Amino acid sequence: MNAPPSFIRMHYISTRGQTKPHTFSEAVEAGLAPDGGLFLPEKLPNIADKLPAWSKLTYPELAAEFFTLFAPEISHAEWHQLTAEAYRRFDSPDVAPLKKITDKTYVLELFHGPTLAFKDFALQLLGLLYKRQVEHTGKRLSVLGATSGDTGSAAIHGCLGRDGITIFILYPNGRVAPLQERQMACTGADNVFAISVPGTFDDAQRVVKETFGDTAFAKSVNLSAVNSINIARVLAQCVYYIWACLKLPESVRATAEYVVPTGNFGNVLAGWMAQQMGMPAGGFRVATNQNDILHRFLTSGEYSQSEVHPSHAPSMDIQAASNFERFLYYILDQSAERVREVMALIKSGAPFKIDLPKTSLRSTRMDDDQIVRVIAQMWQDWQYVLDPHTACAFTDMAQDRVSVVLATASPAKFPEVVQQATGNEPTHPTLEALKSKPLQTWPMAADVATVQEFIRQQTSHGSKA
Repeated sequence: MNAPPSFIRMHYISTRGQTKPHTFSEAVEAGLAPDGGLFLPEKLPNIADKLPAWSKLTYPELAAEFFTLFAPEISHAEWHQLTAEAYRRFDSPDVAPLKKITDKTYVLELFHGPTLAFKDFALQLLGLLYKRQVEHTGKRLSVLGATSGDTGSAAIHGCLGRDGITIFILYPNGRVAPLQERQMACTGADNVFAISVPGTFDDAQRVVKETFGDTAFAKSVNLSAVNSINIARVLAQCVYYIWACLKLPESVRATAEYVVPTGNFGNVLAGWMAQQMGMPAGGFRVATNQNDILHRFLTSGEYSQSEVHPSHAPSMDIQAASNFERFLYYILDQSAERVREVMALIKSGAPFKIDLPKTSLRSTRMDDDQIVRVIAQMWQDWQYVLDPHTACAFTDMAQDRVSVVLATASPAKFPEVVQQATGNEPTHPTLEALKSKPLQTWPMAADVATVQEFIRQQTSHGSKA
């Protein structure tokens, strides 16, 4: 396939409308827009006529063809090199195998990457884009993110040992699974800093957003965002929806419902955006745990934050879903002014209600007791082992269409819950190897000035204290 003509450009604009358009590379490096908004493509391309040819491609080839539409400043050949390298370490030849459970239920396994979670699809690629950026500009990058579990380990393993990149990941102390913490804090790499902070994921994410909001500081350390606020992550996640669609029988593609365990909204947003580009889909179900702010919003139109309750599915223990702003931009008729108004309300903590337009999204919730029962039932009926996040998808299954459930993490990352449900402890060699390694963390207050000073110290001399 030929690359698009060199004069075609794709620009990225902020959801808040007060930032100049950026190229793909500029938007990836910045992460968060200077006005505090999130980058989106100025216009989504139509991919419908490309799908027949794309159905013959391998996963890395499909990712390369897709990204060529969004970043033509990177050559077609280089995109193929980047995606081939990004997905080289996945342990399934399909990268994202689509498993048929019944005639009406498929599971898209997204846990075959280096850290056994769906975040690897975006973050293995993003690490290579950061490496490319450092090589092209000669400037060191300070990569900053917050995690409720899987993002941190995937981001770290995407940047592990890369020259010119220092990565800082904030996570809520005691609120990620023990093996998730070990994936972040047992690397021994000189360019990795796993920072535990008191509170919840939302507290860690607030520090990250406010740190990026200090544009003078962000510029002084060449800061880049690794969270799903980075547009490259959302685009990379679009690819596995297209892949799954093309693996389904053609007769069910237009009606299939994608069921997505959701905390920060980026995963389901990627599927919804792929549908807006012309991917056939019958709809999307947002599957939440007991921290169900997105379920409450999608069923009532009311956005009301409440206390975060620790759960069996810790990566979904969120009340301030970062990617929700991108969805707001679309459902508010792409009005940056209205987005700014709503985001000010969210920041204040004030509840608000909007009239929801008809979309292809619906939602469900599941509490901890149900999670255990679902894992047990799936094992009993089908000898298929779910992790606690994926288990949240198995309720209110559509009876009149095919469901494609996104399996977001390996059950081996959550052995206690799975053993409680099935009587068997799931294991994985890479996780077993972590259990004997010492933890290396940097505990500190969830305070912007404290975190900034730490980043400044580490980037000033380029090695650990």
